[in-house]
Amino acid sequence: MSAANVFAAAPIEGVLAAGADEVSVAVAALFSGHAQAYQSVSARAALFHAQLVSTLNAGASAYAGAEAVNASPLQAVQDGVLGVINAPAEALWGRPLIGNGADGLAGTGASGGDGGILIGNGGAGGSGGGAHPGGGNGGSAGLIGNGGTGGAGGPGAAGGRGGNGGWLYGNGGAGGQGGAPPANYAIGGVGGAGGNAGLWGNGGAGGQGGSQGGGINELGSLVGAGGNGGHGGLLFGDGGAGGNAGTNRQIYTAQAAPDGAAGGHGGNAGLIGNGGAGGNGSFGGTAPDPVGRVGGIGGVGGHGGNGGLLYGEADGALDVTLHRL
Repeated sequence: MSAANVFAAAPIEGVLAAGADEVSVAVAALFSGHAQAYQSVSARAALFHAQLVSTLNAGASAYAGAEAVNASPLQAVQDGVLGVINAPAEALWGRPLIGNGADGLAGTGASGGDGGILIGNGGAGGSGGGAHPGGGNGGSAGLIGNGGTGGAGGPGAAGGRGGNGGWLYGNGGAGGQGGAPPANYAIGGVGGAGGNAGLWGNGGAGGQGGSQGGGINELGSLVGAGGNGGHGGLLFGDGGAGGNAGTNRQIYTAQAAPDGAAGGHGGNAGLIGNGGAGGNGSFGGTAPDPVGRVGGIGGVGGHGGNGGLLYGEADGALDVTLHRL
């Protein structure tokens, strides 16, 4: 808008008279006067806008500074109190009384740290890589808290196991996904098992098996099996679902197509709860060879987990045993 005002200032403020008579001169002077008045008002409005924006920015900065000042002492007090509480427990048992476990670093296969003995969630396992291709296990909770998620496996390596839920209350962590086949005619990693619940909580789901994909290392490769689901709480809770087998693309070899992998078994419930669903087996690969090769055998679905002893339903397995031609 400022640029438009500057561009239009010269032609509208200096309107030429249409003729030499007095009426034309008076009309031109009138329009020029209005234009000059508009430019003056526009300049004042632009100045007001700039001052308003500056004031708002200053207010936002002051508010953010006040928030930081107020938060810092409270955070410091909290950290100090937890430090005093957790120091003896960490010295004796290597884990805090209160707090979440640390996550494992990606690409290291490091396991997640265990949660606090009284309350806290387990940390997630790090993904596999380098010298430790398998995914790290999720950390387990203490009395109350959820287990950490297992880390994904590196190429051809298994996913990490999910951490166990709290002894009193909490869900088991999900298992990590298995790694893709690392080379042609290789096998994908198995999905990690789900963590178990304690007294009250649901079991963690099993991780999916390593899948083929992206057109890389797919020739004759076998996909990974799904991980088993974790068991539900002893008193109450559902079993975790079994992980699905890895995805088998339609890739064939000169001999035969690769077979599918099995799905993971569902976890069992305790006293009250439903059993976890079994994971799906994968389809076998196709063999569209002009000579007429045999397609791969589909993988078997996982068994559903048992329902609770007092109340609950068992969940059925999903079976995929088709021959793909």
